[in-house]
Amino acid sequence: MIRIYVRRTRDVDYLASDRAEELDGWRDGPAGQWWRGGGDPHDPRDVARLLTSTPRAGVVGYDIVIAAPRPVSILMAVDHASASGAVAAHQRAARAAVDYLDDRAVVVRRHDAGERHEESAHWSDIVSYTHGVNRHGEPHLHDHVLVGARPLGQSLVLDGRSLFAHAVAADALYRASLRHEVAARTPWIVWRSFTGAEHVVDLDEGYRALWGGHHRDRGSKLHWSNDDARRSWRHDLSRFDALGTLAPPPLTRRFDEHAFAGAFEGRASVTRRDVLAAWSDAAVFGQDAAVLSRSVDVLYPTLRESRGLRAPGIGVADARLTAVVRDQGPRPVEFEDLTRWRYRSRERSRDATERSR
Repeated sequence: MIRIYVRRTRDVDYLASDRAEELDGWRDGPAGQWWRGGGDPHDPRDVARLLTSTPRAGVVGYDIVIAAPRPVSILMAVDHASASGAVAAHQRAARAAVDYLDDRAVVVRRHDAGERHEESAHWSDIVSYTHGVNRHGEPHLHDHVLVGARPLGQSLVLDGRSLFAHAVAADALYRASLRHEVAARTPWIVWRSFTGAEHVVDLDEGYRALWGGHHRDRGSKLHWSNDDARRSWRHDLSRFDALGTLAPPPLTRRFDEHAFAGAFEGRASVTRRDVLAAWSDAAVFGQDAAVLSRSVDVLYPTLRESRGLRAPGIGVADARLTAVVRDQGPRPVEFEDLTRWRYRSRERSRDATERSR
């Protein structure tokens, strides 16, 4: 899940001081890492410099929290051998989500002759902190990504409404990428149900009940070592009750067309971010983020340059590819398939043209 919190102060001691030692040995490098920019990610003064704004703006930046679905976090506690793979999968998927936001959601609004214009921009600095537990010591794999409110080379702050509008698509893309990456880096397979819940094949649902992440009190902030976390999880497992596992769909069912089509129900217009979110959620076992985005751009060329809040839209029938599916069969989900699909379509068009002559 992705949540975006507005920052109105440059106080980053809370994040910079947390070394997240619970992931030592499982995480590649320290808790804090610069994705763009530089400095010491655990020096509050270096980190505070990225929270840039303007004299008139009260917002200095955003804290983008990207949390893995509970079953993926639980893999760290029940399969230590796969923990490093799960962490790496999460970090790669989180970066793909932030890259999407930087590419599609970061815009500034300018007023010219009484008209508003959206101008594409990019963050100058990005720092991320990967943590592995919540305040109650439960497995909770998540990143805090800090970005500034003023994009690179801009005199204006970014349009926060655009950032929040694209958060749903970024979250869906993160989850699809995570499902793909976990399968590539660990023996486990993550799948998404029609109702939108994430599951891990052969992982008992009792673990989700044991480490549900919901508590009456917020808990105290503690700094855990890797040994502390493992010890706490072993103690928790003494209360474990098996609830059974859920049977996933066949691995051949990579794309849930019913979920994809249903995502557009009741909409008057569908934007690229809507299509991307629907496609990501319909990829039952996940898909590489770059391939997924490229596939959307190939099938929806009119939406390829869509960015910001006021993005152009298409009708529901076009979003569902109703005519294309009727003419050419099931919807493909791999870029190589799309290339062959388009080639066959051109060949048929050429043959039809020659026959008409």
